[in-house]
Amino acid sequence: MSAPDIPADQPPAQAEARTRGPAGNWISWLALALMTTSSVASLRPSPTMAVYGLACVFLYLIPALVFLLPTSLVSAELASGWEGGVYNWVSLGISKPMGFLAVWCQFAMTIFYYPSLLGYVASTLAYVINPALANNGVWTAIVIMVTYWSGVYISSRGTKGVAGLSSAGLIIGTLVPGVLLVILGTVFLGQGNASAAPMTADHLLPAWAGLASLVLIVNNFLSYSGMEMNAVHVSSLRNPAKEFPKAMFLAMGLVLAIFILPALAISWVVPAEQLSLTAGVMQAFDAVFAEFGWQWLTPVIGIMLVTASLGGMLTWLAGPSKGLVLISRQEGYLPPFLQRVNKHGVQQNILVTQGLVTTVIALLYAFIPDVSSAYWIFSVITTQVYLIMYLLMFVAAVQLRRKAPDHPRGYRAPMLAGLCGVGFAASLAALLIGFIPPSQFSSGNAGVYVLIVGAGALGLGLLVPYLFYRARKPSWKQPEESES
Repeated sequence: MSAPDIPADQPPAQAEARTRGPAGNWISWLALALMTTSSVASLRPSPTMAVYGLACVFLYLIPALVFLLPTSLVSAELASGWEGGVYNWVSLGISKPMGFLAVWCQFAMTIFYYPSLLGYVASTLAYVINPALANNGVWTAIVIMVTYWSGVYISSRGTKGVAGLSSAGLIIGTLVPGVLLVILGTVFLGQGNASAAPMTADHLLPAWAGLASLVLIVNNFLSYSGMEMNAVHVSSLRNPAKEFPKAMFLAMGLVLAIFILPALAISWVVPAEQLSLTAGVMQAFDAVFAEFGWQWLTPVIGIMLVTASLGGMLTWLAGPSKGLVLISRQEGYLPPFLQRVNKHGVQQNILVTQGLVTTVIALLYAFIPDVSSAYWIFSVITTQVYLIMYLLMFVAAVQLRRKAPDHPRGYRAPMLAGLCGVGFAASLAALLIGFIPPSQFSSGNAGVYVLIVGAGALGLGLLVPYLFYRARKPSWKQPEESES
């Protein structure tokens, strides 16, 4: 994302050396599969899909096939042929303005991602303190603001080693609680308890109640997003053409297991009408532990889940914004104020500006009566902004294959045009469906829903970068500056 443009006619020897990976630093396809799993899989979306019971299997498989698979293979080809991340891919494949739009959307999605992530943290933390707070909008707003600004402070100090929290989070906050939830849910059923959701074959497909009944599937696109970042590791495989597909299919299997099995376990224990989209994981643990007299473990699980989420937040907090700032210094896309970094080399100004917007969004939780509805709205906006970037990436991949068919690539995606067509169509459909209020949205005012989602997704994803691009000045280029 931050590297300068690499010409499509780069000397083959130089490009080949770049795609091989340094000697002695090869990684196995199994290691890549586990790395991908750790960066994609999470328990956070489980309550959202548990609402559908057994049909969650179908609703996870469809986006895996039409979005996760095309994204993984297409981004692998781009990463193995061109450095610089999505900005460089789209700049070379389409144009520099579109490259800026792509990298902007990659950053802008975090503006709504953090409120939704921290909304989940607030509801989870409520079960450690007082479960009644889980649906309290004021509590949620306070947790979002305090946690985000604490993260900005930690990040601005240039703290090292934060990434380790994210790696440990896969085990502490995902695998252990997920396996425990599935095991206890299975025991719960084995003791003769009836499943809260029907588990018969005629419930494999979601009940059709118009387009609104399919809207929850949009959230799964965000669950699977981020593969374009993992694709950079394709160059470190000994035999990318054979090993990368193996790694991706194994990762897909592991990710689907982590997504589907805990969601099913939640649907066994918590009735859909009682399920909170933010606190559903803790509701399930609380209900299962109550069956065994282990409710004292509920706060322990809550702390584990919160720790993992906070580690992930700190790891991601500065990443997308750093890439945007570096690109903006080279090309002058942002005003100098937003490009400045502190003495630790951290883009503090843009983090603070983002924090002010996050604070305003957090306050909305206090005014929207149903916390689950607010959580859903912010999740949809996050997904739609990110999908704009994927639409551009799929177009750029086809263009680069056409413009530079002989450019060295460490990996060539099979049937690239077909993969891009499927990925583009799925992404566009998901973006449009996101404007339809889901059947679970309880505010009752579809117009308000569309207005909020439209303003958030189109305003932040398209209007704001357009205004920055139109207002740019030659003096905004600051490629040599490194400190404020």
